[in-house]
Amino acid sequence: MSIQTQSLSQADPRRWMALALLCLANFMVIMDTSIIGVALPAIKEALGYSQESLQWVFNAYVIFFGGLLLLGGKLSDLFGHKRMFMWGFLILTLASLLAGLAWNENVLNIGRALQGFGSALIAPSALTIVMTLFSGNPKELGKAMGFWGASAAAGGSAGVFLGGVITQWLSWEWTFLINVPVGILALILSPGLLPKGKRGKGSIDIIGSLFVTAALVLIVYGIVTAEHNGWGAPTTVWTLISGAALFILFLIIQAVKKEPLIPLKIFKAPNLAAGNIALIMLSGGWIPLWYFLNLYMQQVLKFSAFTGGVALLPMTILIAIFMIVVTGKLIAKFGVKANIVIGLTALGASLILFSNNTPVDGSFLVNVLPASLLGALGMSLAYIPSMMTAMSGAKPEEAGLASGLANTSYQIGSAISLAIMVTIAATTTAVQTGDNPAATLNAGFQSAFLWSGIVAFAGALLTLLFVRSPKQADTTMSNTM
Repeated sequence: MSIQTQSLSQADPRRWMALALLCLANFMVIMDTSIIGVALPAIKEALGYSQESLQWVFNAYVIFFGGLLLLGGKLSDLFGHKRMFMWGFLILTLASLLAGLAWNENVLNIGRALQGFGSALIAPSALTIVMTLFSGNPKELGKAMGFWGASAAAGGSAGVFLGGVITQWLSWEWTFLINVPVGILALILSPGLLPKGKRGKGSIDIIGSLFVTAALVLIVYGIVTAEHNGWGAPTTVWTLISGAALFILFLIIQAVKKEPLIPLKIFKAPNLAAGNIALIMLSGGWIPLWYFLNLYMQQVLKFSAFTGGVALLPMTILIAIFMIVVTGKLIAKFGVKANIVIGLTALGASLILFSNNTPVDGSFLVNVLPASLLGALGMSLAYIPSMMTAMSGAKPEEAGLASGLANTSYQIGSAISLAIMVTIAATTTAVQTGDNPAATLNAGFQSAFLWSGIVAFAGALLTLLFVRSPKQADTTMSNTM
């Protein structure tokens, strides 16, 4: 990777302890997208969500997380990475308390949105601190990024397991309240472990931040409500048009503003745009996989919350092993492009298996385990090289922006893809005949798996076409992993 930051790490004995804290933060940020997966049926029953509106428990978080990540990256560069990291944890902790005490779906959605805002401050500042701490030693940086990638991927899968344990033995509220003691611990440890960092100069593009977040909310809302209102209904059409118009205005503002949220020239960096596209397609396949797999196991196979969480432990273990031990070596040998293509292809194949091999009377060993492990393998192969590619070429002063942009791409891909897949599933279910509710639901889940697989395959094709094999000078990091 060509990002070069000022070395602060060679004489810093705290760097590995700091890395542990930063990986815990990354784990939590990603876990908060998935820990509610197993708890969704319990939340639906307790707060009165409909089958379609239930996705807002997920999307309220990822929309504000993804929509505000660019602002978080800019604030991190301007006011200091450590300061924004701690402010993010303060907001996340208070928002988690609100979500855990929620008495109706609106309060929970607000709490989830505020969790997303806190995470949008944490994620880019944490990644930039990792790069800063270990930039003086390429070998250590490779190991650190391996732990970083593993913490993200494990957070997504382990969140499902923890959600099952918590929902089964405590209550769904604790899937949010668990963040409170962890957040307090992070706030206590941060002052002594994290480097102070430097404050930058510049202004904050608040208007741009509001426009891009509002655009994302409107687009996702339009897709979500299209199944009920109809794609041709004025409310659907105008909601989608308004979202698209706000996004276009956002791009215009970025082009003319002296200090924009996203300097569009950053996309001239080699492979940066292609890496962000890969992240969009990766999350567009991966997030629907775990979302609908959770619903399939609990609503069709009638697994308990705990059993559903345990069923995904093999995915978590495989991801952790590959991210820490294997993926870096494969990147060094075959390069980022090959790993992204193979990973997305494996993920697509997993989803196609789920679309054709998830019967109402299915079993874990035959219908869940093989395809889930293949999907986890694909995620393990593609995530780190996609992130590396998306951040390659960024200047030191744009490190926070580049990491925010990469995380934004991942979250936007997951939010929009999940909204589309939920609509596809609901539409398919609505046209089914028969008196078996599980069978009609399952038909919708299978359609969602199929189209998510197509997204992953499309991502592999786009990577093959547009990611350029980096020169040796740009692969220093991968060759040391």
